[in-house]
Amino acid sequence: MLRALYDRIIALSAHPRAPTWLGVVSFAESSFFPIPPDAMLIPMCLARPDRAYRYALICTIASVLGGLLGYFIGAFLFEAVAQPVLAAYGHADALATFTGWFERWGAAVILIKGLTPIPYKVVTIAAGAAHFSLIVFFVCSVITRGARFFLLAWLLRRFGPPARVFIEKRLNLIAGVTALAIVAGFVALRFLA
Repeated sequence: MLRALYDRIIALSAHPRAPTWLGVVSFAESSFFPIPPDAMLIPMCLARPDRAYRYALICTIASVLGGLLGYFIGAFLFEAVAQPVLAAYGHADALATFTGWFERWGAAVILIKGLTPIPYKVVTIAAGAAHFSLIVFFVCSVITRGARFFLLAWLLRRFGPPARVFIEKRLNLIAGVTALAIVAGFVALRFLA
């Protein structure tokens, strides 16, 4: 079933209204949908490199708005909606883990997890359930989701189809290095301040 859904998302990337569908998928993935927008963003950027940054902006805006929905689901509808969503994706115990992480590391959790292939919906729902600062959540979401999508768009625009193969094979490594760079920057700023 998941493979059929993935194939359908790939097919939407060639649809005349692909940018609209890209926004819908990006929004939904941040709160309840299982397929990341990368499945559409990659073929769309390869087909129209001149629009890569536009597509990244669509993903960023829609993902952040979807993240706000996930936050509110976690904050106000945890038992009715969030627990079944997290359980459906095998993350039923994620709330306790993320709540502890939010208490210990705060914004760094959002910055790191927003870049990685770990489902962002888990972060958004857990942030709401933990009643993490909405303003900090929003700012970190803009930074991390923007960094993720614009980096992907830049790589695809700069290197084309070979970048797709590289990205698909090494997505975890790329996301991990980018996340470490962001955290190192924040640590450096903290010590310099």
